[in-house]
Amino acid sequence: MSLKPLLRLVSLMMGLLLLVPSYAQPNSESTAAPAQEQKEPFKPGELIIEHISDAHQWHVIGDVHVPLPVILKVPSGLEVFSSGQFTNAEHQPINYTGKYGTYALHENKVVAVDAAGQVDEAATKALWDLSITKNAASLLMSVAFLLLIFISIARSYKRREGQAPKGLQSFLEPVILFVRDDIAKNSIGERHYRKYVPYLLTLFFFIWINNLMGLIPIFPFGANVTGNIATPLVLATITFLTVTFMANWHYWRHMLAMPGIPVPVLVILTPIEIMGHFIRPAVLMVRLFANIMSGHIVLLVFFCLIFIFGQSSVVAGYSTSVPALAFTIFINCLELLVGLLQAYVFTLLTSMYIGTAVAGGHDDHH
Repeated sequence: MSLKPLLRLVSLMMGLLLLVPSYAQPNSESTAAPAQEQKEPFKPGELIIEHISDAHQWHVIGDVHVPLPVILKVPSGLEVFSSGQFTNAEHQPINYTGKYGTYALHENKVVAVDAAGQVDEAATKALWDLSITKNAASLLMSVAFLLLIFISIARSYKRREGQAPKGLQSFLEPVILFVRDDIAKNSIGERHYRKYVPYLLTLFFFIWINNLMGLIPIFPFGANVTGNIATPLVLATITFLTVTFMANWHYWRHMLAMPGIPVPVLVILTPIEIMGHFIRPAVLMVRLFANIMSGHIVLLVFFCLIFIFGQSSVVAGYSTSVPALAFTIFINCLELLVGLLQAYVFTLLTSMYIGTAVAGGHDDHH
């Protein structure tokens, strides 16, 4: 497979994200929101929520934001425009009037508004937001990175067949072998592990790459993809469906009526086993979401200490900046380990659940 078509696709995708289509409704009207008369005090809670939440634009520095495509499916048709239409030249929020209605950003969500500028609840409920948000754009970037990395490594293996690994190939080969031998083979078993290795490798590197990208605090990184509940939810759902549909009769028999257990005990044990089948993916989801989200919050809390103390006096702000920055760097380095550890734990537990579902009893081990 040639890399040139893939590079063109990645370039086109990034171009569409950065050069968003503001031409969709050229005859739109905008209504400016009232300007603030005085500077508001620093609110760390709002800052933290803003940075860990998804958004329709990508913050770079200060008042500089990269607009992203807003795609709205409304009953009358499709609205496509740039999220930059929600702010004016003074970076103040404004409403945007498109072809089928007027819209505004309310708490990072696109809502429909009426002629008076108030939120139209009925129109908002009928609105489907299909926009390329910050997390969605970062997700596409991580997929592009994974494709570029592994296609280049595959081509290197083909070109240097029988030779020692070199460069990125030599760095990732031990990781791939670790996932294959120490996670997949040990948890699933020699007989069944091979067909699940591609999924487990994809799962491991997808989580790891997104965790690392979220820790780089400069554009175009820093998005909280795995710390958003939607991403762990989808990954845990895929694991749940894999275990459910690939499980054999031995698995379901031991869940519904474990052999050798008295019937009165089964009345208690069987519901617990059934609940466990659904709780396992929920635990996977919550573990990944909570660990990554808490890491981002801790980083931002230490960083916000500089501005919190700086509100009282300039001296307090400068004196706090050195230890706060040192703690922030330390926590960020610790999160590098946490990002790798969470990818490992999610992949390991997934392989253990799959191994439990496909195991065939004592005869299978022999």
